[in-house]
Amino acid sequence: MAVVQKARQTQAQNRPPLRRGHWKSLAQLENLCKQLYETTDTTTRLQAEKALVEFTNSPDCLSKCQLLLERGSSSYSQLLAATCLTKLVSRTNNPLPLEQRIDIRNYVLNYLATRPKLATFVTQALIQLYARITKLGWFDCQKDDYVFRNAITDVTRFLQADTTHPLTKHRKIASSFRDSSLFDIFTLSCNLLKQASGKNLNLNDESQHGLLMQLLKLTHNCLNFDFIGTSTDESSDDLCTVQIPTSWRSAFLDSSTLQLFFDLYHSIPPSFSPLVLSCLVQIASVRRSLFNNAERAKFLSHLVDGVKRILENPQSLSDPNNYHEFCRLLARLKSNYQLGELVKVENYPEVIRLIANFTVTSLQHWEFAPNSVHYLLSLWQRLAASVPYVKATEPHMLETYTPEVTKAYITSRLESVHIILRDGLEDPLEDTGLVQQQLDQLSTIGRCEYEKTCALLVQLFDQSAQSYQELLQSASASPMDIAVQEGRLTWLVYIIGAVIGGRVSFASTDEQDAMDGELVCRVLQLMNLTDSRLAQAGNEKLELAMLSFFEQFRKIYIGDQVQKSSKLYRRLSEVLGLNDETMVLSVFIGKIITNLKYWGRCEPITSKTLQLLNDLSIGYSSVRKLVKLSAVQFMLNNHTSEHFSFLGINNQSNLTDMRCRTTFYTALGRLLMVDLGEDEDQYEQFMLPLTAAFEAVAQMFSTNSFNEQEAKRTLVGLVRDLRGIAFAFNAKTSFMMLFEWIYPSYMPILQRAIELWYHDPACTTPVLKLMAELVHNRSQRLQFDVSSPNGILLFRETSKMITMYGNRILTLGEVPKDQVYALKLKGISICFSMLKAALSGSYVNFGVFRLYGDDALDNALQTFIKLLLSIPHSDLLDYPKLSQSYYSLLEVLTQDHMNFIASLEPHVIMYILSSISEGLTALDTMVCTGCCSCLDHIVTYLFKQLSRSTKKRTTPLNQESDRFLHIMQQHPEMIQQMLSTVLNIIIFEDCRNQWSMSRPLLGLILLNEKYFSDLRNSIVNSQPPEKQQAMHLCFENLMEGIERNLLTKNRDRFTQNLSAFRREVNDSMKNSTYGVNSNDMMS
Repeated sequence: MAVVQKARQTQAQNRPPLRRGHWKSLAQLENLCKQLYETTDTTTRLQAEKALVEFTNSPDCLSKCQLLLERGSSSYSQLLAATCLTKLVSRTNNPLPLEQRIDIRNYVLNYLATRPKLATFVTQALIQLYARITKLGWFDCQKDDYVFRNAITDVTRFLQADTTHPLTKHRKIASSFRDSSLFDIFTLSCNLLKQASGKNLNLNDESQHGLLMQLLKLTHNCLNFDFIGTSTDESSDDLCTVQIPTSWRSAFLDSSTLQLFFDLYHSIPPSFSPLVLSCLVQIASVRRSLFNNAERAKFLSHLVDGVKRILENPQSLSDPNNYHEFCRLLARLKSNYQLGELVKVENYPEVIRLIANFTVTSLQHWEFAPNSVHYLLSLWQRLAASVPYVKATEPHMLETYTPEVTKAYITSRLESVHIILRDGLEDPLEDTGLVQQQLDQLSTIGRCEYEKTCALLVQLFDQSAQSYQELLQSASASPMDIAVQEGRLTWLVYIIGAVIGGRVSFASTDEQDAMDGELVCRVLQLMNLTDSRLAQAGNEKLELAMLSFFEQFRKIYIGDQVQKSSKLYRRLSEVLGLNDETMVLSVFIGKIITNLKYWGRCEPITSKTLQLLNDLSIGYSSVRKLVKLSAVQFMLNNHTSEHFSFLGINNQSNLTDMRCRTTFYTALGRLLMVDLGEDEDQYEQFMLPLTAAFEAVAQMFSTNSFNEQEAKRTLVGLVRDLRGIAFAFNAKTSFMMLFEWIYPSYMPILQRAIELWYHDPACTTPVLKLMAELVHNRSQRLQFDVSSPNGILLFRETSKMITMYGNRILTLGEVPKDQVYALKLKGISICFSMLKAALSGSYVNFGVFRLYGDDALDNALQTFIKLLLSIPHSDLLDYPKLSQSYYSLLEVLTQDHMNFIASLEPHVIMYILSSISEGLTALDTMVCTGCCSCLDHIVTYLFKQLSRSTKKRTTPLNQESDRFLHIMQQHPEMIQQMLSTVLNIIIFEDCRNQWSMSRPLLGLILLNEKYFSDLRNSIVNSQPPEKQQAMHLCFENLMEGIERNLLTKNRDRFTQNLSAFRREVNDSMKNSTYGVNSNDMMS
């Protein structure tokens, strides 16, 4: 500590005295920090945030941060300083010099050592700063010394005393850290834990308590390390395998490591136990290939013994955190080991009994830690699914215990209903996502010993249904009793749907299908009862359960793949007189119409009902059977608000509630198309309600004063309906009928709506989406006759709409960050999609526009550029839909309209190239692949123009090409940067689209041969001396047989060479802990 204090004193002596101006700005900064973190006034906080962002970007930020740490009076100012310093050391453009980063690192360690009473969040931020400096400087050398790799030494000395970097760099640092240091840290933490468990720790002493907690966290972080770079989301629990390196084998073959954590669990207070169990979860998930069969069996035996010991002494499991982690540990027993291995464990019969009892007890106490149930059900789901495949001779005993688990789940849910209603508790049925997840798991568990499951469900259903019927007939029945029975029936209908959905075709028998028939009959009889009462009263949750049941029934028993001789249909015929699939479909349609009639104002029921109709309309055979039903013909002839209240426009709470109309008309469109053919009269008849709506809007627009809200509702409902029809009409004949109906008569109305309400996304989004659908050449439906100008006329309308919307949306001025997507970017994104669909639809010859002096194409493209320049680069990648629509449009433009791109102003070209450069490293593979394609088109264009300019030709280059070449020659760094980025990704990253990456790379190399040569030398020189020759040879082989042209044959050869190059480089670097210096191509 004395050394540290001396360093601090020296630092203080050498520091220049503060000027008064500094004090003033320091006080201002402290005040801003207080406003940011303490004020409840949103405006004040936003202003403070804005000012502090400016401070972060100011040139004297570094010195001010030091002042804040030294003289700041509040923890918030210290937090700001730590955060700003972290940003400064993380930046890739204009990075801090090495000496400065070393100084900051040493300063932070000294600061932490001399200020033990810092606020926890400040300590955490400073540790994060230290970790960031260490990580980003992992490969930095000073006089042949890796200065930031002494982390363990530095921190040990300290204890004795008391993103935007490329993904590749992070991965290389993590890999090197894993290979050189991580196992030592893990061993150290385990040894310290052994020492701690051997001593009588005084955990009332805050320092000893904190030390043990941090030790456990350190061990857990070691086990939770992303060993192979596959975890993009650290919070995810899906990665059930921990990819421990082979070099760690000794620690896991030694049973004392596993025993240490089980002993710790039993010996330390419950407040530490969740972390111990978290470590055990990770240890239980060690990859299978770390052991041979005998070693794995031994490891599993120790693991199961430890679990058994916890189950025999379950006192600590009353703590919800312990209980949750223990449930996770149980789930890992089956996710990482096979049932055939588990049954061979010596204590298996006793352990499976204890686990079954624990599960049953847990399910019965449904109100305790409900989020942990998922893991228990996951264990039993995996066990039940394995039964048909287990080959071991030892009994698995699941036929005994699985029905107990099924029964416990079902009965506990039914018993919860009364308590929830009586005490006004939160109803689990409200969380449909959680319920659906549990039902998916139960569908597999319930299918094990299915006879017992069905017998239980029939018994419970009959009891509840009978009680419900009696209560409805009784004049003195209390609403509470009716509500309880409805709640029980809701659960039962959900569960019946789930177990029917769990049917696996190859494993089911006729007897099981007959049992399904028993269950289906009961639900349909209940439906008849509840539907008959809808005029008086209905239960929303029960209706949603019915729809869930219908969806499962449809998936299993309706469609082209189902055997109609199924015993289920025989049972339906005997009980309900439903003799075949057509009659069952009539029940579906009857239910759909009933729901739309009575539940039209209930959005959840309406949307799920329409989704069911939509799903039914997709099947080839079912849609043909549906069309023959009188109820479907009724829908096709009477789709008005008079019969379907959700189509009404007067009582809608807001415009977004109309979304479900698109689904409805998609289904109706498919049903109409079955027999439509070329029958224009039938089409006109079907469109009558929509024609009337268009005429009504046209009438309103023709007057100076009209009811704006009514006009908006009518138009939004109408365009949503039309988009559904346009999506369904994917054949030329039917789509042409729609096109001729809407153009030219009604297109001006859509244009007028955009003009009037451009600032209201609730109106513009549906209109723009309809237009984007109309110009989409889905299934080659936009095939106009050779004498028809309709393709060009349709593009003119598209151009007009994009131009009108684009020019007006740009007048909005500055939009708050939290509203920018909804108010502006979403509409722009749809315009990009619309333009892309029109440009790539192959139904317009775009060369004729300029030839005949038509400015439609130019207007659309110029508007695209204006809109693009209004969007910051960061937003292009921050909003997935925007980035996908932008990059797919750019791909089309660079492919077919490169002359337009070449004619743009230099700053626009640089903006587009920058966006491509950033997109190359995007996490979204579609975006990355699109950027490769764009870059390939641009590089190919450049190469061709350069080749032409060097040849003696009578025809000079056109003005655009000449200027484009000039711009590229003035700014070679952009193309060079992309060359290094692509090469970097191919060599050092898990490149998922290698073929796409290879296409622009050859052009980039040929355009920048000297830069490529320097880059190659830099990479070769960054390798250890003994590896440099091998790396040099890899690069030689890459260009072997490659000519200086971009012909397809040459490109293909380069792509093959690149695959071999990547393999060789990876093999060469596998055993190397060296990497590329941070000042080279990766910076």
